[in-house]
Amino acid sequence: MLFSALTPSSALQLAIFADIDAFKPAELMEDARSIPLDVARFAAARAVVCLPACRIILMRSFARILDTAYRAPGGMVILSMADDLRANLNGVDLDSRFFVALRGNDACHFVEPRTNLHAMIILSPGLKDRGWFDRADALRAYAPDRAALTHVRQLVLDILRTASAEPGLFAIAEIAANLQEGLLLAIDEMFRVGPLSVGGGRAAHARSAKLVQQIDDYVAAHPISPIYTAGLAGELGVSMRTLGGAVAKIRGMSLHQYIRLKKLWTTRARLLKGGGGLTVATCARAQGFHHMGEFAALYRATFNETPSETLARGRLLMLSTV
Repeated sequence: MLFSALTPSSALQLAIFADIDAFKPAELMEDARSIPLDVARFAAARAVVCLPACRIILMRSFARILDTAYRAPGGMVILSMADDLRANLNGVDLDSRFFVALRGNDACHFVEPRTNLHAMIILSPGLKDRGWFDRADALRAYAPDRAALTHVRQLVLDILRTASAEPGLFAIAEIAANLQEGLLLAIDEMFRVGPLSVGGGRAAHARSAKLVQQIDDYVAAHPISPIYTAGLAGELGVSMRTLGGAVAKIRGMSLHQYIRLKKLWTTRARLLKGGGGLTVATCARAQGFHHMGEFAALYRATFNETPSETLARGRLLMLSTV
């Protein structure tokens, strides 16, 4: 309802993404990589408003695994815009009571099991320091006063609606500066709490994230070979329990589910590249799927279309770019 009530203007950029493939180019520009978990209910959208020294991005996300490298030299704040947020950040479950903030750079691992609505406020490096960030290069979670969080939410919505209905106001420097100052003052109140520990300690999170990256590398290097938990744990020099725990913490699923999803996603990407001699069977077998019936059922359940439909769409995309 919120996005349908907004209209693009000179002050408001608005994008409604039809599917995951339409969304991917925007994501690549932000050094982010998603694997969707519920393609059938994909409904991503984004609205952007720029103020003199900060940018507001309202995002309707989708169920996904998200790896992203944040770069925020001036700082950024991310908060839920609804009361039903569910997400896992670096192995820690977060809900709508929390917001997260960062100044500097940090690599983060999210799992969103459902669609979420959140706002990202990105600050200009030239903005005067307001004492929000006591440590650089670390995304941290905060549990603010409920009234302060609600106030920031409302101001963000008011700014977006104003940008949609009265964009000319944003061209008046004094008005734009007043809108920004009101928002910054409200965020000041949100920060009047101490940060929480995210990830049970950065060292523990870093170890788990490194193991997941090693799994990704191993799966990519051995696409056809069957992968067994004991063998993989031995290759990486850890116990099966440690390996499974790292994947559950960072990806929110079992090791078996994660490897299968990775292989399915790689198969889909190859099918989308099209090519005259490409077949579903060769793509599937290249990722270790040898039982075509089982593969087709898994593929359809994961991506809400058959492998043949993906391949046909890939060939059409190839023809349209020739």
